[in-house]
Amino acid sequence: MQATEPLTHDRVLAERARYVSAGVSTPRLVVASADGARVTDVDGRVFVDFAGGIGCQNTGHRFAPVVDAVHRQVDEYLHQCFMVGIYEPYVDTCRLLAELSPCAGAQQKSILVNSGAEANENAVKIARAATGRPAVIVFDNAFHGRTLLTMTMTSKVHPYKAGFGPFAPEVYRAPAPYPYRGVSTDDAIAGLERLFKSEVDPETVACVLLEPVQGEGGFVPMTADFPRRLAEVCAEQGILYVDDEVQSGVGRTGKMWAIEHYDGVEPDLLVSGKSIGGGLPLAAVTGRAELMDAVPPGGLGGTFGGNPLSCAAAIAVLEAVREPEFLEGATRLGEALRARLDALAAAHPSIGDVRGLGPMIAFELAERTPDRAKAIVDAAFERGLLLLACGLYGNVIRLLPALTIADEELEEGLALLEESLAAVDG
Repeated sequence: MQATEPLTHDRVLAERARYVSAGVSTPRLVVASADGARVTDVDGRVFVDFAGGIGCQNTGHRFAPVVDAVHRQVDEYLHQCFMVGIYEPYVDTCRLLAELSPCAGAQQKSILVNSGAEANENAVKIARAATGRPAVIVFDNAFHGRTLLTMTMTSKVHPYKAGFGPFAPEVYRAPAPYPYRGVSTDDAIAGLERLFKSEVDPETVACVLLEPVQGEGGFVPMTADFPRRLAEVCAEQGILYVDDEVQSGVGRTGKMWAIEHYDGVEPDLLVSGKSIGGGLPLAAVTGRAELMDAVPPGGLGGTFGGNPLSCAAAIAVLEAVREPEFLEGATRLGEALRARLDALAAAHPSIGDVRGLGPMIAFELAERTPDRAKAIVDAAFERGLLLLACGLYGNVIRLLPALTIADEELEEGLALLEESLAAVDG
């Protein structure tokens, strides 16, 4: 774009259509700036942000400690590649992840990569190297990424898988609890045991991957006893338990990691991403040293994984989120969101279920089509609220406000949500 031309909504969209692949789905929003819980477009319109860049802004846009840390790092160096020159921000990020890890084992280590998909793929690599087994088990409604392996592991055809096969081998799918749709813990465990009889020998399974709250699959939290019972099955069969917290981690549920809501569960590997970088690309795999060191030197890595700027941001994020006051505030936010959504559900028969953990919360519409959810998202946009839909049927509205959102901003956003629902329901 020519620097002399004014930045306008229509011009950016026109040039996007000309130069950017149509395979990238984008909305009407053209961003000029963002701060805290608000986004401003190029026409000066200000939105309350309940989307957070798809769960990447738990600490809010331009979180001051992140901005300061990045500015300091910029003055030192931008890139080294950890396989060429070791740098302290990478090591410090791994130290914090070890200190905060919910995984089993006294000594924890990490690898840093660029995205949640890359982290999930590396978790599988580590599990295969550590166990000598090839197979992977994932679950209904899962989302683990868009690479070949993680796309195979993801449980939704359109738009993630259609036309992109053949898919990776040795990936098997089991049911996950989904009480609103009639799937209990017992049903899910029975389905896993049936899978062992019909599809895959458990002695060939390297790992299971499970999101404690399924994100793209509809913000479906696991039932209270399922992670524990799954971990027991894994222990009996020598299978590693991989906890995918790309969207549910870093305070999103009111705890550092969502798995901490489930008593007696210590996963073998933790996958983190999204908000860990405070808006910069970063993800990680963390686990006990014997697993993380099972891969020989050179077997893990990547040119930009653990970029110094992203690590500087992550250190600031993790230091802030680990503070009890921060997590207490997130818990209070979750309580406020739950109360308002329960009230909305009581007033709107179109809402079939309200669910989530803490401030990672959503409501599912009773009809199994995306139409009403899309209408609500569109109505909210027109009123100045950014929302996202999700779920296998696209009929779930998820709320991802900054955990730092001010009370008046939260009230404004929830009022706009109520107006949008009323406009659609009539």
